[in-house]
Amino acid sequence: MKKVDWSYHRNGCKTCGKTATFLQEHQIPITAQDDARKIPLVEADALNLAKQANDLYVTRGTKVIHIDLVRERPDDETLLGLLIGPSGKLRAPTLKIGKTLVVGFDQATYEKVVG
Repeated sequence: MKKVDWSYHRNGCKTCGKTATFLQEHQIPITAQDDARKIPLVEADALNLAKQANDLYVTRGTKVIHIDLVRERPDDETLLGLLIGPSGKLRAPTLKIGKTLVVGFDQATYEKVVG
């Protein structure tokens, strides 16, 4: 069974709630968790997370974008456009599973990457 190495969430967020429910229902443990309101991660933090990852999955509405960061790493501006929300901070929910970074919630992606 996989585990989530790190989770970034915002209390009261509907999408973060869906993530928490999915992880609980699938009994997937979380090693470390940060609250976005208490520990806001900005552009430099988001880019550092992306540098540690080999794969990036970003959900935007009903669309899921997958980027193999080893083969086709986009420039920092493009990455920030995917990782940073309107608040200027890292989008929540964000999960780090090994060398994979998942931003947003999409059940099919979660089942593929985490489940």
